[in-house]
Amino acid sequence: MKTSGLVPLRPLFLLAAWLLSLGSAAASRVKDLTLIEGGRDNQLVAYGVVVGLAGDGDSNSATTLRSVANLLQRYGLTISQNDIKAKNVAAVMITADIGAFLKSGARIDVTVSSMGDAKSLRGGILLQTPLLGADGRTYAVAQGAVTIGGFLGGSGGAGGASVQKNHPTVGVISNGAIVEREIPAIFVHEGTLRLLLHNPDFTSAARMAEAINARWPAAASALDSATITVRLPAEFRDRDVPFIAALSEIETEADTLARVVINERTGTIVATATVRLSPVAIALGSLTITVANQQGVSQPNAFNHSGQTTTVQSTQTGVTETKGGFAVLNSPPTIERLAAALNALGVSTHEMMTIFQSLKRSGALQAELIIN
Repeated sequence: MKTSGLVPLRPLFLLAAWLLSLGSAAASRVKDLTLIEGGRDNQLVAYGVVVGLAGDGDSNSATTLRSVANLLQRYGLTISQNDIKAKNVAAVMITADIGAFLKSGARIDVTVSSMGDAKSLRGGILLQTPLLGADGRTYAVAQGAVTIGGFLGGSGGAGGASVQKNHPTVGVISNGAIVEREIPAIFVHEGTLRLLLHNPDFTSAARMAEAINARWPAAASALDSATITVRLPAEFRDRDVPFIAALSEIETEADTLARVVINERTGTIVATATVRLSPVAIALGSLTITVANQQGVSQPNAFNHSGQTTTVQSTQTGVTETKGGFAVLNSPPTIERLAAALNALGVSTHEMMTIFQSLKRSGALQAELIIN
């Protein structure tokens, strides 16, 4: 059955065919494919208070009121939480990632998220909050104006109307935290460093080790699909930074898995160039059924004093079946040929998803199928 309102995939598959016509994957730099062991990011988290929300804050929840009372005690004011009205205040959680090699005084971005029933964080100011690592130690301190990139307008509720853009209860503070403690990072141990692939793959690891050895013979060895060990050449002893800079610029071609990813919510389909199909034929026919309910009025004839005006229900049903199409993928049945065949059939997004699932069930799709 064909559902109305579906967007044809012709533009998408024309784009896919153009991208695939560019040829094999271009070489990428080592720095873009790997992470040096010991140089990873770390996560920070904290509980804080945002003020100045002009009535959009939490509705006097016990947690928020207690937070405000504790905050005022830091400034020598002892007030019971029962005496506080905190409509302009919101309890929030702050999260951030601190990169490797950042020194004291560097700034990082933070994300602020409401954890109460605040309507919006727009215009709010986060008060000074220490950001903690997994070990419970303070590594940064955050403070500043929250930017939400959206809005919430209108009264809402019964009989009211409101309009909302994005998520007004989540915002960011650009460069809102100052690093107070450096996280030690050791990336060269006894003259050897380890490269960790972002996308583990045995072929990619072997190719990268080969490319490094072409520059410095016998320097690299692929341990598994995700790890490559590299020994510093003699000319780079005690010169770790220049060696890593030179190593990062080496180019190699990463391999990609044959994979088709379908997102049913957005109607997005992405397929890698390595997708292959067994010889297969695809037939497609569409059936559209429409059912319409209409209301009419039946009135009595003129000068008929006994008749009454009544409402009459009527239903109209229509069935439309389009002519089916049949496409045969000749050898070699690649994703390019599939895109051309489906463009000729003029399929919709929903039909395309169904075709890929049918291809996988039939065993003709030689790729991993992921449906979100």
